[in-house]
Amino acid sequence: MRVTKKPFARSQRHLGAILAIGALAGLAGCEIQPSMASSATLTYTEDAHAAYNEAMESYRAKEWEDARALFGEVRRLFAYSRYARLAELRLADIEFEQERFPEAVSAYREFIQSHRTDRDVEYAKYRICKSLYRDIDDTFVLPPAEERDQATTMEAYRELRGFLRNYPKSRYRVDANYMFEVVLQRLVRHELYVARYYLRADAFEATIARIDYALKTYPLSGLDAEALVLKGETLLKMKKRNEARELFQRVIDEHGGPFGVVARNFLEEMGETPAAVKATPATP
Repeated sequence: MRVTKKPFARSQRHLGAILAIGALAGLAGCEIQPSMASSATLTYTEDAHAAYNEAMESYRAKEWEDARALFGEVRRLFAYSRYARLAELRLADIEFEQERFPEAVSAYREFIQSHRTDRDVEYAKYRICKSLYRDIDDTFVLPPAEERDQATTMEAYRELRGFLRNYPKSRYRVDANYMFEVVLQRLVRHELYVARYYLRADAFEATIARIDYALKTYPLSGLDAEALVLKGETLLKMKKRNEARELFQRVIDEHGGPFGVVARNFLEEMGETPAAVKATPATP
């Protein structure tokens, strides 16, 4: 059984290192041997590294409260070291690991605000995206995603779009792309859910407006065929047969698949014969 460590039993030595650095910095104008300053700086960095590693032991063991206290001490005792910044990120990671996603987002954003030029800003922005994405995950106690308020989903969409634009070669790009596709589809499904609500209420113009908004605002969602079939169905109810026919044929020609079958069925119910799918010209 792992014995829970008391945060920084050697805190007196750590504090002494900080005081030594402070004393050296305060002796401006006095003659200081370069070797003394170099030695004190090295000790400070080594102590910061050791304290950070001690905190990481608790972090890896998922001893979150111990880890939180230890990283807090790293920030307090070694505020001028690189390890203080790393401790800030790990504190945000602890919020994430405990599924406190709004708190994690706030902590990552605070890191970015305080350290705009730090090399780990990319990581912090990625974790903001991940936190928002996890915060909109489906659970069995909630209604379907398309029926819920989309505020967090929209926030995730904006963050992911910005991340992919600003970090095109990021090592996190594959995961960010996947999350972006999922979030994009959720937003489109929400628009189609609202459009179907309007269609059931015979609010045809509102239905068309919602579908057109989804197609224009969220391109490349992979749901164009579904949206176009719904629009064609709405046009039929509006007695706009020619426009509906063109849309159904477009779905057959450009998309095929399950919604191509649905579009074909609509055309047959209209007494129309679907045109043959246009073959792609062979490359000369």
